Amino acid sequence: MELIDGNQIARQVTEELAEEIGKLPENHRPKVAFVRVGEDPASVSYVRKKEKTAAAVGIDSDLHVFPSDIPKEELFAEIDRLNADPSIHGILVQAPLPSHIPDQEAFDRVSAEKDVDGFHRINLGKLCQEDPTGFVACTPSGVIELLDRSGVSIPGKHVVIVGRSLIVGKPLSLLFLRRHPQGDATVTVCHSKTPNLEEITRQADILVAAVGRAEMIKGHMVKPGATVIDVGINRVEDSSRKSGYALKGDVNFEEVSEVASHLTPVPGGVGPMTVAMLMRNTYKAFQIAQD
Repeated sequence: MELIDGNQIARQVTEELAEEIGKLPENHRPKVAFVRVGEDPASVSYVRKKEKTAAAVGIDSDLHVFPSDIPKEELFAEIDRLNADPSIHGILVQAPLPSHIPDQEAFDRVSAEKDVDGFHRINLGKLCQEDPTGFVACTPSGVIELLDRSGVSIPGKHVVIVGRSLIVGKPLSLLFLRRHPQGDATVTVCHSKTPNLEEITRQADILVAAVGRAEMIKGHMVKPGATVIDVGINRVEDSSRKSGYALKGDVNFEEVSEVASHLTPVPGGVGPMTVAMLMRNTYKAFQIAQD
């Protein structure tokens, strides 16, 4: 079994980006604005990692933090201000947001040209139409990049995705379906209402778990020799750890590693790729703004 090292591949992507951005004048660099509402510890940690990666590749960043009780209209006015600022090329609204601010409404408030998260309905529509001028959500594009750089061929393969979210499952299914050297797959999307799930997952040449349930995919659910991509990241109570929890994927790593040909770990698999692809999208937004 070959372990797909997301940290190593993400490092390749960011080093390539840093080399490209390093050729630009110091006063003419891509810039991304991070918008965070509240002090959720996970959100604080995620944004800090994105800021650190941006700095490492030469992308300037601004952090805009708002209280969790900010009225929706006030937050949207702040997003409008960032949309209108020509010095900012990308805007990321960190989810989840407080319950009074629907995530998708906030994503759609960001200008489609600055939507480096790839969640705006226009960018989802462009993906559906195979229009390369749009931005693709970072986790799905990271999955494709992992497979490509690991030498896993996609065309003609049967891909099974477990999970149908707008952030991962749906856009990823469209990427696999594209008429493209990294597409041309036959795709099955499963979800909580799918009967006989095990029957379907065992047909997959490439199995993607993106359902948000710890260790849901067991060894007997995987076809021998399949490539398995674990998108899930779940906190599971673990009293033996100082933090009181352990991070587990949607895949039972021990069991599936005995069956699969390629497998991503959690952590250190898809997660680092999400941040790397965000930086690539920001650089793309910067390039488009120059045209």
